Amino acid sequence: MQADLSPVIAATAHWLTRAFPATGGALAAALCEVQARQAVTVAAWLRYPTAMDAALLGLAGPGGSARLDWVTGADAALGDDEEAHAWRTWVDEVVASWAAVLLTDPELAARAVAALAGSGHGTGSPAEFRRLVAPDAGDRNAAALLRHPDLLAPVAELHHHQLLDRLNPGRTLIA
Repeated sequence: MQADLSPVIAATAHWLTRAFPATGGALAAALCEVQARQAVTVAAWLRYPTAMDAALLGLAGPGGSARLDWVTGADAALGDDEEAHAWRTWVDEVVASWAAVLLTDPELAARAVAALAGSGHGTGSPAEFRRLVAPDAGDRNAAALLRHPDLLAPVAELHHHQLLDRLNPGRTLIA
């Protein structure tokens, strides 16, 4: 089933790292990419927990990055070459928003990873998502923009409450 979500995970992680790039060279870019991919993977697995959910995503499509591009101001820099940006159609706005929340809230990230246990998606162990739930100084420095709460706020706020509802079903949350 992971293969069914892989285009969405890859495109959404790519969008995040283009919108909030690494600072400091090739190693920093790799560390930033890993953190984005881990956050997006957790978010996608929470958003699409069953094989049926993944199949429906394959039929309906994830929606693309248009609103995310508009919210972050990236739409002005895209230009008219739609073919060069075809991967953007595989970006999932909700998954990107949830990943942004997870990247900026370590406690919520740990809860999200714990919620994956027994879900059929990987192990859901903190070790599998260490760079997301327990980033070291090198991880934080490499992904300074990707983890900056103020910069990610416009993206995170889009669907933050839906993530909280997913992690706390049936509970009314006051924000």
